[in-house]
This record gives sequence, C-alpha cells and structure tokens, in this order.
Amino acid sequence: MDGATAREQALDAAETLFYGRGVQSVGMDEVRAASGVSLKRMYQLFPAKELLVEAYLERRDARWRGRLAEFVERREDPRERILAVFDWLEEWFGEPDFRGCAWINAYGELGATSERVADRVRAHKRAFREYLGALVEGAGLPGALTGPLFLLAEGAMVTAGITGGTAPAAEAREAARSLLG
Repeated sequence: MDGATAREQALDAAETLFYGRGVQSVGMDEVRAASGVSLKRMYQLFPAKELLVEAYLERRDARWRGRLAEFVERREDPRERILAVFDWLEEWFGEPDFRGCAWINAYGELGATSERVADRVRAHKRAFREYLGALVEGAGLPGALTGPLFLLAEGAMVTAGITGGTAPAAEAREAARSLLG
C-alpha cells in the first residue's frame, strides 16, 4: 500500500471513529485496526495522535465547505443564497450519522490542551464566517449582518448536536430572514 492510499484509509477510519465517538475515546490502535494500515505505517504518517486529529479536521473542512458552497450556489438570488446556508444545515442535521459540529466537538475535547487542534478549529470557523460575509456582500447588505448570521448558524449547530433534531436550522433560517428584512 502506497503512502497516499494509507493516509486516506487512516483518515477515513479516523473520521468515522472520531466523529462518531469522540477523539479522546478512540486510540491510535483502534484507528489502525479500522483502517487496515500497519501501526508502523500509521506512526510514519502521523507521529502523534494530535497530528491525525489535525489532518482529519483539515480534510473534513475542505469537504464540508465544498458541499455547503455547492448547495448555496444553486440559488440565483443573492439573499436566497444566505438563507440557503440554513437550508443546507437542515439537510446536514438530518443525516443519519449527524453528531454535531466536528470542530465544536474537537474543541470541546482538546481545545484547552492542543493548540494545533484549537488553531484548526479557529481556521474552520473563520473561513465559515468569511464565507457568510461574502454572501452578505454579494447580496449588497451591510457587513454588520455577518456576525449575527454566523451566530445563528453556530447556535443551530450546537443545538442540533445536542437535541438531535433539524428544527434549529429552520428556526435559525427564520431569524435570518428577519435580519435580512
């Protein structure tokens, strides 16, 4: 197995396990067993668990933001694109394996002890906020709306992760519609 294949298999297994059960409850040996990557290769690729967590969050970030942008771009109207963020969140919250926001979860587990993980979480949240800001700008709306829209989306993520339902996205969408006027 070449290095790129081993890396992807390790990250696939890490994502399933870390997102499904939490980072701290999963050991490297469990990731190794689920991935089929030898322990030696696993530690060549990721010399520390923290580096595996960082890589998992980074890869998930690219996919998450890509899926969101693809969904939002289907809307023609710039204001509807903003509201589409909340429609996409509702779909995501309804996925069978939804367990909350991976970055919020990772920060809750490791943010106080791992600066690398905290940095990765902050980068994801900053990029999401900037994306919302670009949507607000594209709709010709005041930039001051970006913060409240970001907080609505983040609050919906936390609430959906705790309650297990999709309603927080719909509720946040309605609040966002009110903000947009």
